Amino acid sequence: MKAFQLKLVASVIALGMAGAAMPAMAQSTDSEDAANADEIVVTAQRRSEKSVDVPITITAINATQLETANVQNLADISKLTPALRFDNAGGWFQPTIRGVGTPVATSGGGANVGIYIDNFYSPNPLAANFQLMKVEGVEVLKGPQGTLFGHNTTGGAILVRTADPSTETGGQIKSSYGRFDEYRTQAYFTTGLGENIAFDLEGMYSRGDGWLTNVVSGFPQGRFENWSVRTGLKFDFSDSASLLLRYQHAETDDPTPALTATYRDPVFGSGAPWFAAPADVTFNPDQIASRHKQHIRSKTDIVQATIKADLGFADLSSYTQYRTEKSDMSLTLSYNGTGIFEIGLPVENKTWSQEVILTSKPGGPLQWTAGVFAFGNKDVWKVFSDNAQPNRVRIGGSGTNTKTIAAFADMTYALSDKLFLTAGGRFSHDSVTDAYFNTFALAPFNPTFPQPLADISSDHFTPRAVLRYKPDDRSSIYASYTQGYKSAIIDAGGSCQNAPYVCNNVKPEKIDAFELGYKYSGNGFSADLSAFYYDYKNLQVSVYLAGRANIINAANSEIYGLDGQFSYKVSDAFTLNAGAAWTHARYKQFNNAPVYTPCRVFPAGSGANCLDPAVLNNGVTFLVIPTNLTNATMQRTPEFTASVGARYSADLAGGKLDLSGNLYYSSKFFFGPSGIQFPQDGYATLALRAAWTDPSDSLTLAVYGENVTNKRYLTQVQYSNFGIGANWSKPASYGVEVGVKF
Repeated sequence: MKAFQLKLVASVIALGMAGAAMPAMAQSTDSEDAANADEIVVTAQRRSEKSVDVPITITAINATQLETANVQNLADISKLTPALRFDNAGGWFQPTIRGVGTPVATSGGGANVGIYIDNFYSPNPLAANFQLMKVEGVEVLKGPQGTLFGHNTTGGAILVRTADPSTETGGQIKSSYGRFDEYRTQAYFTTGLGENIAFDLEGMYSRGDGWLTNVVSGFPQGRFENWSVRTGLKFDFSDSASLLLRYQHAETDDPTPALTATYRDPVFGSGAPWFAAPADVTFNPDQIASRHKQHIRSKTDIVQATIKADLGFADLSSYTQYRTEKSDMSLTLSYNGTGIFEIGLPVENKTWSQEVILTSKPGGPLQWTAGVFAFGNKDVWKVFSDNAQPNRVRIGGSGTNTKTIAAFADMTYALSDKLFLTAGGRFSHDSVTDAYFNTFALAPFNPTFPQPLADISSDHFTPRAVLRYKPDDRSSIYASYTQGYKSAIIDAGGSCQNAPYVCNNVKPEKIDAFELGYKYSGNGFSADLSAFYYDYKNLQVSVYLAGRANIINAANSEIYGLDGQFSYKVSDAFTLNAGAAWTHARYKQFNNAPVYTPCRVFPAGSGANCLDPAVLNNGVTFLVIPTNLTNATMQRTPEFTASVGARYSADLAGGKLDLSGNLYYSSKFFFGPSGIQFPQDGYATLALRAAWTDPSDSLTLAVYGENVTNKRYLTQVQYSNFGIGANWSKPASYGVEVGVKF
């Protein structure tokens, strides 16, 4: 505790010094009215409030900032959000905030960061990196959100807000063409079908050839094609009641996350298996070596109903959702051209959720939010050997039925005009039922025969407490305690399928978070500063043992740091946004941490079994050596991240010229599951954009560049017992865009 107190005091001193300077800097502008017009409004506490009054660290990204940074998919917002990363394991995208994330991809698993689109929970990592549709804004909530958003929000939550249908007829068409023959078009239309009925329709299509060459076949590889359509019907029954119905269908065919070169480690060298020939291996960021064609395809259907009603004493919101996601992947586990360890993974998810929220009316000393939430996800994983493509051989699979039911309440009481107390809690009951696994290892040989597993359940109470002091209408200081958890897992896809066929007991993760924050908004300037400390326990980690990914609980971790961001309207023509985060994330004690070691380093008779004929015959190239670690860096967590964005406007040819750019920097971090292997050195990327809009504001012409300095860096390191692969960043790209509004 003493060490924690010293770290917290140091953070508070730095925070106070930075906070004291903010009002003085803000005096450089001279229009209070302009500041009020630019007030940031967020829904982080499940109701609309000024960001300066919300005691949570929030990166609020508006539509203009998304355009400035050329954001196309959800993962691109990491360029605007310090301490946020999006990683992937095959087709599973896994966000991490302030070091809190997960490498786990399994039946019944989930991310540590909750993703909500228009207040609907999107739990499936296979659908996490979706194309953005008519987005009005994105909010990234940093820190556990277990009270207001529930399970699997130990790292935070990402809230995406899109436009509602309107009875005023209008629309927009936007198309772009760029390097690597990439084409993207998006069209949106909304109109009234009656005085109180609004309809909208949006479609999106993108394609491209990719930038990779397969050195085995000599042909380009990486062609992708994605499309989606979304429609909505809104009924305004009165000024106090409305119903919004939505349907969305999306299809993706993008193998990029599966296309890996062989990884070259700075310590032990090539990640290729011992039997790979030189022609089967490439370390070039623009090449892969594969005898088979990897693919990642998915189809998603979503039906949603949103009811909003003014009950007089409170506002009611109801969110009903049903969604299905079907995906099919063909991946390599050797990450080279030998073509021996290819795996097929068709996965089907069926998800439903229902949430009802009551929020108090604005004004009055007591503001509150209360609600109930129910959720279910049934998934089916099938595992095939794809060695003999196009033929597949079934070798196993698994399935689970995950359910959650919860009730929550969060209340803020004004102790005085300047002092506010917030207290809240959420009770959740989680269960995993009807779990099973299939495996080729059990006799008699029948990989389609399900082996049932015992059900599990757990109860959780996640509290929240905040004390906030508001010196004036433009600033706020707060101290908070919040708790979060990630649900328990039945390891149906891993340990269950290895002798003695007993599942690992994968306990829930738990996190306790303390945060001090300062916010300011006024005179064209806004700032959000915070210092935080996390006590993070029972981390769920995926490691390869006996050729299968097993999930285990790692030891406890400690995370603390500083987070800051600001937006400054220097003049009517020039706006500056910047943010930075320092995150000190360490495994305090990680017993039996998975450390990858090449088989070739072990001499015969060492006891490591690398030269055991049974091991060699199975092609095992790396052994996971259990190692006790202390004070080791956490996986996928750079110590320092920062972004700077700027936008300048000027009159040109009767219209308006906008010049914008965004610079993102990340310091060194490690991809390996133990946090000490597979490094990526620090790197920076730069995006630029120039757009001209005609005097009628109906036509926009733009040119853009992504990663214009052509910095090549690892976006992911994939690993198994059979090899280690590297995914590399996209080379510099550029293009033109045309947009028409009507």
